[in-house]
Amino acid sequence: MNLENVQEDVSGERSPAALRAGRSKAAHGEVIHYAGGVASQLPNIVAFKFGGSSLLGADRMLHAAGLVQSAARLSNVAVVVSAMKGVTDHLLSIARALASGKLAHARHEAELVLDLHLDVLFELQLSEQESLRVRHELQLLGRDLLHEVPVHGRVAAGAELFDRLASFGERFSARLFAAALEKSGVPAVPVTSSEFVLTCDTFRDAQPHLEQTRLRGRDVLLPLLEAGIVPVVTGFIGATPDGRITTLGRNSSDFSGAIVAHVVNADELVIWTDVDGIYTANPTESAEAHLLHELSYDEARALAASGAKVLHAKVLPLAAETEMVVWVRNTFNPQARGTRIGSPRVPETSPHGGAA
Repeated sequence: MNLENVQEDVSGERSPAALRAGRSKAAHGEVIHYAGGVASQLPNIVAFKFGGSSLLGADRMLHAAGLVQSAARLSNVAVVVSAMKGVTDHLLSIARALASGKLAHARHEAELVLDLHLDVLFELQLSEQESLRVRHELQLLGRDLLHEVPVHGRVAAGAELFDRLASFGERFSARLFAAALEKSGVPAVPVTSSEFVLTCDTFRDAQPHLEQTRLRGRDVLLPLLEAGIVPVVTGFIGATPDGRITTLGRNSSDFSGAIVAHVVNADELVIWTDVDGIYTANPTESAEAHLLHELSYDEARALAASGAKVLHAKVLPLAAETEMVVWVRNTFNPQARGTRIGSPRVPETSPHGGAA
């Protein structure tokens, strides 16, 4: 699949009802033919990672869902999501309020987080049945969040609690984005990455055990992909061997995207963000900054070492190890080609003339 050409799909050629029926049959072992080919025999797998700005509100979620819909015509797609922009900071402020003994304030803030996501659900304008189902899921998550914020008593607000609280942003986001995909005609289910991302117990900066994560993750994700279902995986979070929630550190959802891509043997990972790609300098600060269309893994690492904001530091080594192509593209300008990071490729002939 040529990921340079993925743009929002608004054609609506496949109805949500038809795809839900197809998902049900595929789950029972039947080979289902979709518009893009046979669901269980699609030629490749791609991983999409959406950042918090790409998912801020119902309109942006539906726009991002259109990008997945377009890609899903030709490939199996696994999606990794961040929390909506600003939500993780809000959750960490709740943890700090608990540490300071401000229980009433912390509880009020937790209720606001739940209300924020319920508002987005309302704005998605799902069918009544789907809305009730997703609302129930969000309310169960909200109950778990509020359980972390007692009305009375003392709270041991250590790093472990910070991680448990911070994880709720991605968990809310995954449920909402899976619903947006379903509304867009793409069968999808939310998957909490703590089901398979196994880490050490260094809370707030946990290191994943990649081989065990890969083995566990394939059991979770591959059956979904084979059934033509898009797994919407929470970025940022994992769990210790005894099941305690951890996080991989701030701004680590790119790394989560690379981990999921590694688990499913994805050919390519697309980091969807709010810029057109990787620049030689910050384009808001330097008039001489220009967009880089092609980078080798070593060139991207050198840029990162020089202080450029490229990707999470752990993405490039993992991508290079598996020779996975990484794209950095703009959710809000999908017509832009973006930046490709990978091994040099032989120039191809563009259908519009010249090199691709």
